Amino acid sequence: MAGMDAQKVTLRKMTPSEYDAATEHREADTARELGKSMPEELARERAHQGTAQFLPDGLDTAGHHLVVAENRSGEIVGNAWIGPDPRQAAGTASSAWLYDINVSPAFRRRGYGSAILSAAEELVAREGWTSLGLNVFGDNEAAIALYHRNGYDVASMSLCKSVQQFPDINS
Repeated sequence: MAGMDAQKVTLRKMTPSEYDAATEHREADTARELGKSMPEELARERAHQGTAQFLPDGLDTAGHHLVVAENRSGEIVGNAWIGPDPRQAAGTASSAWLYDINVSPAFRRRGYGSAILSAAEELVAREGWTSLGLNVFGDNEAAIALYHRNGYDVASMSLCKSVQQFPDINS
């Protein structure tokens, strides 16, 4: 990115059809990740339950910001979902949570991930939250690099190892 102007984006609330598309995309991604450790049908159900749990009123769920990011030319370059930190008791959250962030494929590798993060941080500060947390899958190296470049530190780390199931020799 050296020598390039930093990208700038404006966030605006998703339309209902943008929300539907973003939800479908997010649930498919979530189901794909969960599907590594559970049957596909169950993974899809879990992904759907997550949306119902965190966004009971969909696009209009109080305290949640479901936004698209537009560049200077008015093109939609990505989207984000920002809300209260799910790890804190309702009503006490001083930290916000980045539930989802996407850069549209046509706009990747051009600095828009950082621009959307920056705009999300401004929104978080305006809403009175004091920090922005997020989860990232351990194998998502591009995302991890993006967050590190933008000053995010590891707050906690959960590790996982697959173990081979051997047949019980005594049965």
